[in-house]
Amino acid sequence: MSESAPKAEYVRSNELLSRGDSKLLIVGVQEKLLDHVPVRDQLLANCRKLIQGAGILDVPVHATEQYPKGLGTTVPALADLLGGIPEKVRFSCAEVLDWGGAALQEDDRGKVVVAGMETHVCIQQTVLDLMSQGFRVFVPADAVASRNKIDWKFALRRLSDSGATITTTESILFEWCETAGTGEFKQISSLVTGR
Repeated sequence: MSESAPKAEYVRSNELLSRGDSKLLIVGVQEKLLDHVPVRDQLLANCRKLIQGAGILDVPVHATEQYPKGLGTTVPALADLLGGIPEKVRFSCAEVLDWGGAALQEDDRGKVVVAGMETHVCIQQTVLDLMSQGFRVFVPADAVASRNKIDWKFALRRLSDSGATITTTESILFEWCETAGTGEFKQISSLVTGR
C-alpha cells in the first residue's frame, strides 16, 4: 500500500475578501440626507446586512457621520448596530480614521469594504484616499447611494477605473463566510434570504 502525498494547503485568490483581511466602513447614512435617496430601503437593508454579517464573522466595523449638526445623526436602524461614530466635516473619512502609514503596517487588514452615502461625494473621496494609503477597497454597488442616479453611476465608474473593486452585498458576505455547512453560513444565508 502506498502512502498518498500530503494535500497542499488551499490558497484563495488575493482578489477575494476574507474575514481576516477586511474591515467594514459605513459612511454618512444620516437622517436628513436619506430622505432624498430614491433607493433608501435597499441602502438601509444592505448596510444592515453588511454590519450584521461582519458581526457574525468578526469583521471590524467602523462608521462616520458628516456634519451631524446639519445633516442629522446616523439613522437608528444602523446606529443601533454600531459603536461610537466619529463626526467629520471633510468629505473623505480617511483623515478621521487615521488608518494609513504605520497604522496600516501594524494592522494586517488591508482590505476595506466601504458602504453608505453619498457615492459621488463622501464615498468617492474616502475610497480614493484609502487607495492612496495602500488599501484595497471594495464598494458594494447595492449598498451605496446618491440622491441622483447619474451621480451614483459615474462615481462607481470612476472608482472602478481608479482600481476599486465594485461588487455586491451578497458577494461580500459569502466571500467573508468562505465555506458552507457551518453555523455561520446558516446565519449569513438567513441574512441574505431574509428567512
